[in-house]
Amino acid sequence: MWKTILIGSAVAVGGILAYKLLQRRKPKVLPLGQGWWGKGTKPMSEDDQIYPFRIQTSDEEIEDLHARIDRTRYADSLEESTFQYGFNSTYLKRVVSYWRNEFDWRKQVDVLNNYPHFKTKIEGLDVHFVHVRPPPSKNQKIIPLMLVHGWPGSFYEFYKILPLLTQNHDGFAFEVICPSIPGYGYSEAPYKKGFDSLAAARIFLTLMERLGFDKFYLQGGDWGSLITTNMAQMKPDCVKGLHVNMIMVARGFKQLLSIIIGPYLPFLVGLTREDVRRLFPFFQKNVVEILKESGYMHIQATKPDTAGCAVNDSPVGLAAYILEKFSTWTDRKYRDLADGGLERKYSLEDLLTNIMIYWTTGCITSSMRFYKENLQRDPDSREDALIGVTVPTGLAAFPGELLHTPKSWGESRYSNIYSYTYMQRGGHFAAFEEPQLLADDIVRFVKKVEKL
Repeated sequence: MWKTILIGSAVAVGGILAYKLLQRRKPKVLPLGQGWWGKGTKPMSEDDQIYPFRIQTSDEEIEDLHARIDRTRYADSLEESTFQYGFNSTYLKRVVSYWRNEFDWRKQVDVLNNYPHFKTKIEGLDVHFVHVRPPPSKNQKIIPLMLVHGWPGSFYEFYKILPLLTQNHDGFAFEVICPSIPGYGYSEAPYKKGFDSLAAARIFLTLMERLGFDKFYLQGGDWGSLITTNMAQMKPDCVKGLHVNMIMVARGFKQLLSIIIGPYLPFLVGLTREDVRRLFPFFQKNVVEILKESGYMHIQATKPDTAGCAVNDSPVGLAAYILEKFSTWTDRKYRDLADGGLERKYSLEDLLTNIMIYWTTGCITSSMRFYKENLQRDPDSREDALIGVTVPTGLAAFPGELLHTPKSWGESRYSNIYSYTYMQRGGHFAAFEEPQLLADDIVRFVKKVEKL
């Protein structure tokens, strides 16, 4: 066995050296490109003004929701099936009863409007965003920060972290911009094929420029992690720092060596004891578990309009489809609970507010298409996968994330890592679930970059 390990070690060292040589040859900047996603042909000019926006509702909207809920036809759950078969319909009835009889959408609309909302036209689409400035304070440095959500989340995921970021942090505070990805929530959906993370990144860079920011920080999870990474690749001179809580890297030779040697000699391939605990047994945690949790992705990456047609027509179907992710992606052990552990970390009011953003805007199908547009090509051969990220980077590894990425793997994409944190607790929806932990990590990262 030792002979095998020693041979593997020699191969590992050689492979890492070869990998670093290849890294040096990578181009430094991702081309911005251009696009037009509006209806018809691109006009000669486009309105570049920013307009205030308020979320509204109506009696008709609420009455239609209630009527559809009242006509729901449920399927009976299997005995003792908990959440192993998906959203348990026995518990679903309890959630829907709260939704129908206690949830106050008008009140939640007021909550959503507590922060200023805006829209502006970029590449043919009305782009929605929330813009929150910190309270005035003497001698306070203002640092612009964009937060980008993913699926099946929304800008609302950030509502609990916003006051934590905009407060004073020993002389500085964040001015926060939270956009909705086009096709999500109150941002207009693309009318043309091909709208991927690169297009979203370019649009959000235009948004920051339009707001007057030439230097800023970025933070994202899920698709937001990829979009903000692409933004840093496109305009590294503008991005002072990038912080992500879902670390997406290509799985190549370096990772293969880590998988083979890591359980025995982790230090040789840059793994810590905590990495070993989170990664292994590798097949169970990174193959079996992902197969269990990625069925939705295969549907959305191939035929999103087919599944979207169903969940766009049924509010209860939409809730079951989305809320199941807030159970399992928060903690996979929640599959063994009859209620999916949903209310252990979230309130039904907050969960249903996110559902209502999808329901009232009818955006579920367009949000699902984002998978097809991004996964039509091999992600590891896309142009952004061949370019490293050189801006200062902070990586937050939450223990409940779908996949764990060690720092040594992160270095294959992010060459300037200022901080890597093993977060104490939390899963995929970091800002929604653990706003204080995430805010603290962002602040620590920015202090390191700013030398504060």
